[in-house]
Formats: sequence, structure tokens, C-alpha cells
Amino acid sequence: MKIWPGKAYPLGANWDGAGTNFALFSENATEVELCLFNGLEETRIKLPEVSDFSWHGYLPGIGLGQRYGFRVHGLYDPPAGHRFNPAKLLLDPYAKAIEGSVKWDDALHGYCAGDNNADLSQDDRDSAVFMPKCVVVDPAFHWDGDQQLRIPWSETIIYELSVKGFTALHPEIPKYLRGTYAGLASPAAIDYFLSLGVTAVELMPIHHHVSERHLVAQGLNNYWGYNSIGYFAPDSRYASSSEPGHVIEFKAMVKALHQAGIEVILDVVYNHTAEGNQLGPTLCFRGIDNASYYRLQPHNLRYYTDYTGCGNTLNMTHPRALQLLMDSLRYWILEMHVDGFRFDLAAALARGLHDVDRLGSFFDIIHQDPVISQVKLIAEPWDLGEGGYQIGNFPPGWAEWNGKYRDCVRDYWRGVDQTLGELAYRFTGSSDLYERSGRRPFASINFITAHDGFTLHDLVSYNEKHNEANGENNRDGESYNRSWNCGVEGSTEDPKINELRSRQKRNFLATLFLSQGVPMLLSGDERGRTQKGNNNAYCQDNEISWLDWSRTDWTLLEFTQQLIQFRKKHPIFRRRHWFHGRPIHGSNIFDIEWFTVKGKEMSEEDWNTGYAKSLGVFLNGKGIMATDRHGERVIDDSFYLLFNASDKYLNFTLPKECGGEKSCNWIKVFDTSVKIFNTYNVFSEKGDDSYLPGSQIRVEARSLILLGQAN
Repeated sequence: MKIWPGKAYPLGANWDGAGTNFALFSENATEVELCLFNGLEETRIKLPEVSDFSWHGYLPGIGLGQRYGFRVHGLYDPPAGHRFNPAKLLLDPYAKAIEGSVKWDDALHGYCAGDNNADLSQDDRDSAVFMPKCVVVDPAFHWDGDQQLRIPWSETIIYELSVKGFTALHPEIPKYLRGTYAGLASPAAIDYFLSLGVTAVELMPIHHHVSERHLVAQGLNNYWGYNSIGYFAPDSRYASSSEPGHVIEFKAMVKALHQAGIEVILDVVYNHTAEGNQLGPTLCFRGIDNASYYRLQPHNLRYYTDYTGCGNTLNMTHPRALQLLMDSLRYWILEMHVDGFRFDLAAALARGLHDVDRLGSFFDIIHQDPVISQVKLIAEPWDLGEGGYQIGNFPPGWAEWNGKYRDCVRDYWRGVDQTLGELAYRFTGSSDLYERSGRRPFASINFITAHDGFTLHDLVSYNEKHNEANGENNRDGESYNRSWNCGVEGSTEDPKINELRSRQKRNFLATLFLSQGVPMLLSGDERGRTQKGNNNAYCQDNEISWLDWSRTDWTLLEFTQQLIQFRKKHPIFRRRHWFHGRPIHGSNIFDIEWFTVKGKEMSEEDWNTGYAKSLGVFLNGKGIMATDRHGERVIDDSFYLLFNASDKYLNFTLPKECGGEKSCNWIKVFDTSVKIFNTYNVFSEKGDDSYLPGSQIRVEARSLILLGQAN
């Protein structure tokens, strides 16, 4: 087959209508073979040119749908960091589509499994029959003017979900679309997002991934998908269409969600790959150029530096590894139209030679990129290495999963002693973490629960994890969950305990949606979804993880919907600037004030009392000090929140003066001790739920009351 020199850039397989250009980076290879597949028949073609370590060639007549892979020649010398083995078929790191899944066999390893020399031995068996194949695809798609929505951070409400888990059991989604991108784009799914009021869906990893061998052997698989191997390819396992039609199906999903006003954020795993440690398989990067793509231990290049707990760490200090990440991000923005990214274990990406470097090349290059810098960037601000807990240390332009918010709010409502100052910081956007770097309150992604850990229902139903179904004798998963079962472990028929659990769920949700910052809701929490105490359901691609639409806490769902709509209506709960806590610009107006249960201003002693469980906070709608898109000053109603996390009711005295002005009458908006949400449109001074300044209001044990100022 005639092959032309072709071009070194762009990398990957790029079809031009007459043929396809193939380009692969490898700094240490001695030869690269392109492998074309027609069924089981394989044709090997040596790439004729190498430019700047990019091996390339152009094949006229090779078009769409062509299956391919690579074989890379070079030294097999693990102590020197090299693991080349041309017997192993390798995926293209830039493949836009990947067909099939890994079929586990010892031939996938570059070494002889079971050999006394372990990975120092070399295996000569051909792995092609066990490997998925890359596919040449056409990037063209009729977007019809679609583009990123660019919803302001202050108006963003994130809904974290799994494409499979959200749609697998939905009764209104056609069966052939359940578990797929098309299912997520169905009218039933979109109508639900709109009825809930969320503005963005954050998809758990959809990059092509590999299920670990030990899971497959147990009849399980990697349901969460945090084991990526293809950073440009949407996983075909979430497709209803035939391969490689899943690329178009993904684009159609994004387009449909955008038409409904919903952004798409991808959870991405650039910190490690599915190839694991030195005893892992040779699927892609390891066989292409192990010494370039991975961080190796400097004094023993046979082994990997592992900041992720997954066996390896991608080497973001190497320009070509960094280029891979940047090219991937641009592809998903420009070609797939996604609106942002949540970076798994982002601290691992920011490490220089060892320490996390907040001004490292990873940040520099993103901030300078005119495409990537303009979408939503969310960091999971930690990894598993030394010094990896980096909450608050990411630079401007980044939002962060605020683990301190999660921990503080969980501890407060379960009654653990802590100072009220910690709660105040978290409730008002965590200025102690983000203000000093010039960031705004929306740098804090607030969450109570996420995919990793207990669901909201399980958070109030279990003290201990129950992960026996994972096959690891309950050793996996976090053991310290800051949860409280309200008196009984697991399900119960006791009405008092079930009422308390319902109240606690309302407390968590109310705190989440009334806090400054960006709220993130875990899919199903609004419906009372349970995993029966499993806090690490990464391998449970079944009813344990899927959202069960037939069992719904309708009262909780309605309460959540009302909370979200209330937040959207009132800008006081989604400020773009920090609270001052002092008179604003020479006036006598305070934008926020804090009070004791007796209606007195909080003193230093009150803030530092570790056992205190009660707090009142006044939010002044006149003190927002911001303008809307048209330059008009933003003002809102004023509100008073009463927090009581103690185990007995308290009579709160309402202050006679708030925000530097005499208080008006107050009307109850909602009380988490009951199931009623007062969906008022105009405050009234009359009614049973109206309270005078200086009067007392009973706040039940472990409950929150929101009052609004009557007109």
C-alpha cells in the first residue's frame, strides 16, 4: 500500500476527504508501524517520516470507519524507563473514536505474567485480538449555530450524574435509549432537569475507559469510569447507535441540552491512565513512550511515581504530555461544544518536580489559552501525594470542590463540636480560602454529597460503610464519613427516626442552596436515592448505583425544587461579591449581621465557643452592592436565618434592629422541621407566620427557619 510522507501535525488520524494522515509522538521509539484492520485481517505499514519526534504518513483512499492501531519498536528496558514491545497493539492517544473494549488476557502485558522476573521479562504474544480498535471519523456535524452557553458562575446550579445511572431505569425514556447519550438528551430527561431547575449537568467520566481485570473477573466493571485511556473518544458503551456513531450521538446530546439552556460539564481524569503500575497492561502510552508520558521514580525508572493511588501519574512536566491534555481540552470545547471541566485529582496535574506548584506550567498554559480559559474550570483540589491537599490554593479563573464546606456542614448538622466561625465562613462563600487570591464567592463549589461517598439519604441513615458487594470485605471506601444514622443503622420503620432523617435532609439541602457559592447536587439526592450504605459504588453498574425512579420521596423532591427556584429568584443568596460585615461605603447599612439566640450581636467569645449549635444571620437585600447586565443596581428582599443544630428546641429572640435600620415584621418562608415551604410572591404583614421585631420564635431541635422581611 502506497504511503506518502504526510504531516507531523495534527497528531492522530485526520481524514481530508481523499485520504487520512496519521501522526504519533514518540521521542524514544526506533520505528512505528500503522496497523489497519479489516475484521481480523491486519495490514502493517511503516510510517515513513519522523519530524520533531512525530512519526507520520498519509494514506490516499483510507477513509471513514477505518479501524487502526499502532505498534511501536524500541528498547524494552524497564530499569531505563523504556517498555517498547511491538507485539502489543496500541491505541492512538488522539483517537476520536474507539471501538470495542479490552478483553482481558495475559497477552495484554508487555512482560510475561507469572515470570519470576516479573516486568523485567518480555512477552512476545500478539495482543491485537484482545484490544479495542481506533476508528477514523468525520468531525463534521450540523450544530445549527450552537455554542457554549456561558451561564454566569453566580447563576450556576450543578447536577452531578452518570449518563448510565440517570437513564438506566427511567420509565419515560425508551428502553433502547436507556443508559445512553441519546437517553440523556431525551425529552423526559431534559424536562426533569428543567423542572428541577438546575443549569448544568456534570457528567461523570465519559472518556473511553477500561474496567480493571480484577473487577471483570468478579463479574463487575468500572461503573464510575475513572480509569481513562482515550482522552478524545466518548465511550461507546454509552451509545445507542452503532460505532462510531456515538461521536455524533454525543454531539447531538450536547446540542439538545444547550437548546434547553443546560450546560454540559465533563468530569475528566488527566492525572493517571488505565495502564496502572509496572505490572499493568500495555494498551497505549506505556508502549508508545513510557519515559515521556509517565512520571517515573527518579532513582529507579522501573517504577512509577504515584500521586493518584491508581498506579501511575501522567507527566505534566513533559511538553508532549501537556500538549495532549491541552489538545484534548480544546477538542472537547471546539468540536464537542462542552461548557467546562471538573478535573479529577487536579493537584496531581499541578506538581512540578514533586511539590504542588500553583504557578506551574499547567496553570500558565491554560490561563494563556484563549479557548480553554473561557470555559468553566473546576478543580478537585487534592491528590494522594504528600502536600496534595490544596483547597484554596488554585489560582484565579478556577473554581474548586470545597471539601471543607462538605465537612463543616456535615459536622454542624450531626452535632459535632466546632466553632460557629467555621460555619459562618462556609455559609458565606469561604472568603478565608478564596478572597486573598482575588477570587469571588463562586470559586467555591459547595456540596454535601458527591458520587464518591454516601448519598444524602445514606448520610443520615448509616454510621458505617457497607461495601460488601464490592468484593473487598468492606475494606474499600472512606471509613470516616461524618455521617449520623439518627439512632438506627440502615432502614427502619420507626416513625420518629424517619421524621428526623427527613428533617436532616431538608437541613442539608436548605443550607446548600442558601449558601454563597455554586451549589452542586448529586443526582437522586432530591428523590431520596439510597445505595444501602455503599459509599464506594465505583464498580456497581446495577440497581445499587442507578437512580430508581419508581421509589421517590415526592415531598423531598418538591422541597428541593422550591429551594432552587427560591435561590434563582433572590440574588442575595448568589452574590458576586463578598460580604463586608461592616457599614458599606460610609453608610450605616450592614450587608450581613450575626446574632445569638437572644438576639444580641455575636461577640468574639460567642464565635469561639466550640459547643455552640445555634446562630442567627441577617442578610440585607439592600446591601448587595452590585449591578445587573444593564447597569441597574441589584437589590433584594432581606432575610433572617435561624440555625439550631442542638438536640432541643430553642426560643430565638428576633433583633429589633438589623443592618443598621429598625427591623420590619418577619414572615416565615420555610421551616425544615415541617414539610411546608411558603411559596409566597409578596410578603404580608399578617398571618400566623408573621413575627414582630423583639418577639420570640420557637426553632425546633435540629432545624432551620428562614424568615423574610414583610413589606
